[in-house]
Amino acid sequence: MGDIPDVTFEGMEAANRIVADVLELLEKKVKPGVSTVRLDKIAEQYIRDQGGIPAFKGYRGYPATITTSINDQIVHGIPSDEQKIQPGDLVSIDVGCELNGCYGDSALTVGVEPLEPAAQKLMKITRESLYKGIAKARVGNRLGAIGASIEAHVVPYGFSVVKEWAGHFIGDEMHLDPQIPNYGPADWGPELEPGMYLAIEPMVNIGSYKSEVLADGWTVVTKDGSLSAHFEHSIAVTESGPKILSRRKNEVLM
Repeated sequence: MGDIPDVTFEGMEAANRIVADVLELLEKKVKPGVSTVRLDKIAEQYIRDQGGIPAFKGYRGYPATITTSINDQIVHGIPSDEQKIQPGDLVSIDVGCELNGCYGDSALTVGVEPLEPAAQKLMKITRESLYKGIAKARVGNRLGAIGASIEAHVVPYGFSVVKEWAGHFIGDEMHLDPQIPNYGPADWGPELEPGMYLAIEPMVNIGSYKSEVLADGWTVVTKDGSLSAHFEHSIAVTESGPKILSRRKNEVLM
């Protein structure tokens, strides 16, 4: 059962506004030759300047403010000085922020030109699948309706939905139960209620859905080395439908 966290809509909106602004800022900084640790420093400075706390930093020992996952890295890639962005890369950036006891969480994948057509298609379908999932986050639907909608959009294109990693409830903690798989039956899980906050995050691979964790204990990669993309929004379940809390100012909704 998904619990209703002890947070306000306004508080969740404020935390997610910082997250959205960070991603909008970083999206413009993703260019060939830029190190992923440079992106991390920009993100941390911005979050702290807004009075927030980087939610990922120190979480279960994670060493950075953002995760930067490139090409076959699905999620949780650790920024480094050595990792420089290259032309043709798919760069997935995930960021979390705590503000006054409320948490925000969002991610996007940025393509660095020139992109292969398959990479462009992967990004497009993954982003579309996020909005398909969000559309199902309605009062009275089962939690499984979100993942079922995501999977139904992705599979006809020949792509696969990552199964070992999932979205989650969010609120007064970064990760709250239950998880939100990006696949499965629509009639699975608790019934959605007003006041629930969800972090919906499809992770989609060009090849097999199978993944593995590298020796650093964090970076998740596709087992077959294929490209992966990741998009995420934190949303509120309300009587009038889902409200995207982490929408970026420059973002065109689907």
